[in-house]
Amino acid sequence: MNISNALTVSRIFMVPVIALLLARDDIVLSFIAALIFSAAMVTDFLDGYFARKYHIESDLGKLLDPLADKILTGTVLIMLIPLERAPAWLVAVIIARELAVTGLRSIAAEKNIVIAADWLGKYKTAFQCVALIPLIVHYSIPFPLLGPLQFQLAGEFFLWIALYFTVWSGVDYFIRYARAAARA
Repeated sequence: MNISNALTVSRIFMVPVIALLLARDDIVLSFIAALIFSAAMVTDFLDGYFARKYHIESDLGKLLDPLADKILTGTVLIMLIPLERAPAWLVAVIIARELAVTGLRSIAAEKNIVIAADWLGKYKTAFQCVALIPLIVHYSIPFPLLGPLQFQLAGEFFLWIALYFTVWSGVDYFIRYARAAARA
């Protein structure tokens, strides 16, 4: 266990805390959940940074990091459904893409086919995170000189962009796999 893997594991431990906070529709609990989710996103950045900087990349880290991301974002998306902050169909599409790509990666690994992550997946992840923070906050909060900030509206806007990159990157992943398998 190194610092990078410890940060990844800490992200996994944040998931049930966020889920409990989102079990009730409450402005204070939503704000706390958004802060913890934001902290989890910082650990996602830091674990990769430390792994590369100190050359402590590990097979465990390569397995846990994307798993932690999927558990975190999937749980938050699911918790937003009963709060009516995210439509169930959209959450289903995002989670189905994650499961399909994860399954395809397993098949590719068995055939010694490596399909590297690319910019589409990075955009997908970034827009999902940017969408989830305001969706977790949800409430309109008055700000001096600016008026009320519409967190739900901002979250919905970025969630549509995240959906676009989610579908595009999923389709792209299957196309790249098919091309690599045809060459193999």
